[in-house]
Amino acid sequence: MNTFLKIHEADNAWVALRNLPAGHLIQSDNSSFTLKEDIPAGHKFASQSIAKGNNIYKYGYPIGQALSNIEAGQHIHSHNLATNLSDNLTYRYQKEAINTDISESNLTVNGYLRSDGRMGIRNELWIIPTVGCVNGIAQTMIDRLKKETDTNHIDDIRVYTHNYGCSQLGDDLLNTQKGLAALAKHPNAGGVLVLSLGCENNQQASFKKVMQTWDESRVRFLIAQEVEDEIEVGL
Repeated sequence: MNTFLKIHEADNAWVALRNLPAGHLIQSDNSSFTLKEDIPAGHKFASQSIAKGNNIYKYGYPIGQALSNIEAGQHIHSHNLATNLSDNLTYRYQKEAINTDISESNLTVNGYLRSDGRMGIRNELWIIPTVGCVNGIAQTMIDRLKKETDTNHIDDIRVYTHNYGCSQLGDDLLNTQKGLAALAKHPNAGGVLVLSLGCENNQQASFKKVMQTWDESRVRFLIAQEVEDEIEVGL
């Protein structure tokens, strides 16, 4: 197991990979020496003699200069290493331009273009309840549809259940309506059934006002209390 790391061929500062005691033998392809003092794990030691004022190299670059003569095997740290940086530095960022040479006119993506100009990357069927009271009805519709119909050509069929819309008022109700309206118009849905109970505060009429516009070929509405069998009608 290696006990030290030589990062770059030009380095004269190597790194101890574990606590190394004084006298520990360091052997590499071109040199062999013993440590003059204990070297803590992660700390540097000199791989050769470094004269005072000469650069100390790590990663192949000078990281500072020796404050005193350093022998091979001695600890290199803040007591004998000084930065080469001065108090005042001038620096100018010169970025290199990269020409990707990509023609945007030929870019395409597999998706589904909707009538409002938006594009979906999925083509799913959704049921969106306007109130939590019809979550069970919506799930029954989904279960029957999956059981009785070949849905392999559809990316997914799901119901977005929630517990809101029944007795909400004011901004609380409006926030629910806005969230559900945005979901109903999402381009990833190829077909949406907005399912209502009929007696909830989130009435379908007020919900449609929040939606403002929708694609009638993709979005349909159903009020359960207005039909004899809402599951059959919904399917």
